[in-house]
Amino acid sequence: MNQGNGGIIETQGIKKVYKDNGVEVQAVRGIDLTIEKGEFTAIVGPSGSGKTTFLNIISGLDKPTEGKVWLKGRPLYEMSGRELSDFRRDHIGFIFQAYNLIPVLSAKENIEYIMLLQGVSKKEREERVREILLDMDMEGYADRLPSKLSGGQQQRVAVARAMASRPEIILADEPTANLDSKTGARLLDMMKELNEKTGMSFIFSTHDPMIMKRAKRLIVLKDGEIASDEKRA
Repeated sequence: MNQGNGGIIETQGIKKVYKDNGVEVQAVRGIDLTIEKGEFTAIVGPSGSGKTTFLNIISGLDKPTEGKVWLKGRPLYEMSGRELSDFRRDHIGFIFQAYNLIPVLSAKENIEYIMLLQGVSKKEREERVREILLDMDMEGYADRLPSKLSGGQQQRVAVARAMASRPEIILADEPTANLDSKTGARLLDMMKELNEKTGMSFIFSTHDPMIMKRAKRLIVLKDGEIASDEKRA
C-alpha cells in the first residue's frame, strides 16, 4: 500500500511513541488499515490498547511518530496546519464522550456552528437543523441551552452537530460512556439508521458492548496492534 486510494480511511505503518516521565511508551505499534465508505466500525480494546490514540491520529488531531494516513485519498502528512483544519471541518464530524457543546449557544445554534464556518446559507442551515432535530426526536428543544438539557439530549445535539455539516466520516470516542443504557441504545440505533440512510462512515472508539453488537465491523486492538478484524453481514 503506497497510495491513499483504497478506502475512505487508509493507514500505513502507524506508530505512536509517547514519553512518560522519560520512559518511552509505545501506544500504537504499526497499524495498517483500510476502512471503506459507509462502514459502521467499532475499534475496541481495554484502556491503554491505543484506540483513542489511533482515532486521534486518523482524524489529524494527533501526528503519528511513524507512518502515513490518507482520508478520501488525501495524504494528511502533506497538509499544512490550515489545510488540515479546513479538511477536518469539511469532511469529519466528531462526537466526544463529554459532548463538547458550546454552553452559551442553544441546541439549534450548536448544530449550526460548523455549517456557519463552512459558509452554508441561512436557509440551508435552517432546513438541515430542522431535519436533523426531527431525526433525533429533538424538534421541541431547538432553543434550549445545553444546561437545560439532560445528558442524553446533549449527546443527541452533539450527534446532530456532527452530522448536520454532512461530513463523509463520523469519528466517535466513547459516545455512550456518560449515558444510561436505554438512552445509549436509542442514540446508537439513531446513528445506525442515519448511517444506512446517508452512507456516512462511522468509526467508534469504545468498549461498550452495545456498540460492539451493532457494529458491522469489529476491530480489536491489544497493546497498540490489531488483534482481530471481523466484518459482519
